Amino acid sequence: MQQKLILYIGDKGINGVYTEANRVDQFKDESVSFTQPIQNVKDIKKIFTEFTKTFSLPASPKNNKIFKHYYNFDISESSAFDARVKVGASLELNDILFKTGKIALTGVELKNNVPHTYKVTFYGSTVDLKDILGDNQLSSLTDLNTLNLDYDYTTIKDKIENTDYGDDIIVPLITHTARLEYSSANTDRGLNNIYYRNIYTNNGVVYNQFKYAIRLQRIIDAIEAQFPITFSNDFFNDASNTDWNNLYMWLHRKKGNVTPAEQVDIIWSQVSELGTYNCTGNQGCVTFSTEDNGVVTIGSGGAAAWGGFYNLKQTTVGIYPGTGNTNTYSARVIMIQNGQQTVVDSLVNVTGTQFMGNVSPTSPTGMFQPNAEYIVQITAPSGSPITIPANGIRWTIVYQDPFEQGPEYYYQYWKTSNSFTNSETILFRLQEQIPKMKIIDFLTGIFQMFNLTAYVENDIIVVQPLDEFYNKAPKTGDDFIGVEIDKYLDVTKSTVDIALPFKEIDFSYKGLKTFLAQQYEQLNNTGWGSLSYSANDYFDAPTEKYSIELPFEHVMFERLWNYSNNTTTTLMYGYFVDDNQEAYYGNPLIFYGFRRQPPLTSTAFALKSSEAATPAQINKYWIPMNTKEINPATSNTSIHFNNETMEYNANIYADANDFTGTLFQNHYKNYIQEVFNTRLRITKVSAYLPYKIFSSLKLYDRIRFRQQNYKINSMTTNLTTGKTEFELLNTDL
Repeated sequence: MQQKLILYIGDKGINGVYTEANRVDQFKDESVSFTQPIQNVKDIKKIFTEFTKTFSLPASPKNNKIFKHYYNFDISESSAFDARVKVGASLELNDILFKTGKIALTGVELKNNVPHTYKVTFYGSTVDLKDILGDNQLSSLTDLNTLNLDYDYTTIKDKIENTDYGDDIIVPLITHTARLEYSSANTDRGLNNIYYRNIYTNNGVVYNQFKYAIRLQRIIDAIEAQFPITFSNDFFNDASNTDWNNLYMWLHRKKGNVTPAEQVDIIWSQVSELGTYNCTGNQGCVTFSTEDNGVVTIGSGGAAAWGGFYNLKQTTVGIYPGTGNTNTYSARVIMIQNGQQTVVDSLVNVTGTQFMGNVSPTSPTGMFQPNAEYIVQITAPSGSPITIPANGIRWTIVYQDPFEQGPEYYYQYWKTSNSFTNSETILFRLQEQIPKMKIIDFLTGIFQMFNLTAYVENDIIVVQPLDEFYNKAPKTGDDFIGVEIDKYLDVTKSTVDIALPFKEIDFSYKGLKTFLAQQYEQLNNTGWGSLSYSANDYFDAPTEKYSIELPFEHVMFERLWNYSNNTTTTLMYGYFVDDNQEAYYGNPLIFYGFRRQPPLTSTAFALKSSEAATPAQINKYWIPMNTKEINPATSNTSIHFNNETMEYNANIYADANDFTGTLFQNHYKNYIQEVFNTRLRITKVSAYLPYKIFSSLKLYDRIRFRQQNYKINSMTTNLTTGKTEFELLNTDL
C-alpha cells in the first residue's frame, strides 16, 4: 500500500505545530528511504543517527520561498538560506507524526539555467547534539561559575578534609610537580616528606601542589542548564549509578601551579554584584541588555513597545574610587564568547575616576560588541588593596532611534550596591581552570567509555549502555519475543555475509604520558589499562586494527610506603609529571575519588600553607583511584579496559587482580564477543511491512523469521512503499 508522506521544514508556529506554510511540495513518485542504524558492527564506536538517503524536492514557488531561492547567490547574506546549518523538520506518514529531526540542504539542480530540484537529507533528532553544542568548549559552561571558590590554604584544606561522596568539588591527592614520599626516620625530614609528627616542622607538602576536581555529573548538569538538552536518568542523572556518579575530572588547565587564566601572578578580582539598576528614556525604558551577578550581556537593540528601532550607541564602564582615594589600581573589561575570554579595554596603574569603553553617545561603540557577555575585573598593587564605595562601579549602555529628528536616547544603568575591595586571594574560576576540551568531545568520550547509545523519546535524550538497550525488547520470561515478518518477506533475494570487518580491536586512553604510566609501557610493551582483543590468528580478516581511544588521561597512581621501616600507609596519590619528572599538561584526567575517613583508619599526612610554615595534621582525605573501591568484594569496577593490578593493593593483597569489572568486561564484552563469534553472520533481507509494523518498530526489537530471532544492525525503509531492507545479526550463538 502506498503511504502518504508529508514533510514540514522550518520553525513551528506559535502553538508548537507546523503550519501549511511549512509544508513542502514533493514530487509525486519520489522515493524516500529512511535508515536507522544501531551500534553498527562495522563501526562500533559511532553513536547511531537516523537519516534518509538524499532525496529531491521540486523547485516550486512554495519551495523556492522556503529555501529562499538558494540557487541565487546574489541574495544578501542576511536574507539568504544558510545551508551550513540544519533546520527543524518533521516527517508524517498518513497524517500521523513519524519522525522529528532536521533537514540539510545539499544543493540545487538547474535545467536550462532554471532551478528544477532541491537536494535534501533528513536526520533524526539524535544528531541535534552536534548541532546544538557546536564547537563550544567545556569552559563555555557558565553554570560552572556557581562553583567558583578561593584558591588558598584554608579552602584547599577544607575541601580535602570536609567533603564527602556526592560533593561536586573535592581535592584529591594529585600533585602537579612534587614527588611525595613518606618516612618516619629522623634523618629524612624535609619538604614533600609528608610523614606527620608535630616536632617535624620541615615535613609536609605545600597546599598549592594540589588542585580541585569536579564530579563528572556536575558537568552534565551544566550542559543541561545551558543548552536545550535533557538526558534521561537511565545512566546520567542517577545518584545510585555510582560507577558513573563517583567519577571526577581534575581541574588542570595548565601545567604547574594554579594561576589565573592569563598565567601571570596578577590576581584580578571580579565585580560580581551590580545590584542598583535604572532605566530611562524619552518615552520610557528599553531593556535590550541584561545583568546577572556582575555579568552584563549587551544587546544590539531592536524594536520598542511604542514603535521605532533602536541601535546600540554607547557602552561605558566608569570607576569612581571616591574623593580623596588616591590608591593605584588597574581594571579591565573582558568579553566572553563561546567560552573564550578577550580583554576589550583596560586601565593600567591609574588613580581617581576613570572610564573604559566610549564615553558619549556620539562616539562609536568601539570594541564592545553586542550579543556577548562582559565582566569587569580590578586589581591593585600587592599589599595596597583598593576599596571603591557603593555606586562606584557603573555600567552605562545607551540606545538611539536613528530615524528620530531629535536625539532620542534610552539608557540602562547598573551600579554596585555595596563597596568593592579587591582580594589578593586567587579566585578559582572553573571556566578558566577546567581542561580545554569541546563539550561534544567530552560526551563522545564518555559514550565510548561506557559503550553508551542514545535515542530521542518525547524530547528527552535517552542514554543507556548498549546491553541495556538491547534488553528492552519484549520478553516472555528470559526469551525475547520477535516481530514476525515471514509473510512480508521478499523471497526473491537475501544474502548472508561475514560479520567481522576487522581482525583486532584496540581499547586505550589517549593520555598515557605521565611518569609511572610511561614506565609501565616501557616495561610491559603495552599501554596502562589498554586492551587488544583479536580473533584467532588463522582468521583471514582485514589486517588493519580498529581503535577505540578515549580522549582522557589515564594515570598509574602510587601508594606510599614508610620506607624507613618498609610498612604500608593508607596514602595513595597521583604524580602528574612527564617521563622527565617535569610539570605536564596532558589530557583531561578522569578518576574515582575514594574517601579515607572514619570508620576507616587512615595514615595522617602533613599539609603546609608555605614551605616555612608549621604543617597541619590531615587524617581525612581523598585518594584517586582507577577502581571504585579498595576491596573488590565491595565492587570490582574499574576504568581500565584490561584487568590491571590495583595500585593500592599491589604486592600486599592477593585480591590485587580481582578488579575484573573493567570497561571491556562490563560494557563491551557481550557485544564484541558476539562480533568475533565464528557463527555470527550479517543476514540481509527485504520485507514489505505494513505501516502499523514499520512505524512502531524499535531498534532494540528482535526480528523473527524462519523460526529464528535476529538483532537489528540497521534497517532502511522506503517510506512510501513500506519496503524495509534489514541488516540482521543472528542471536543463536
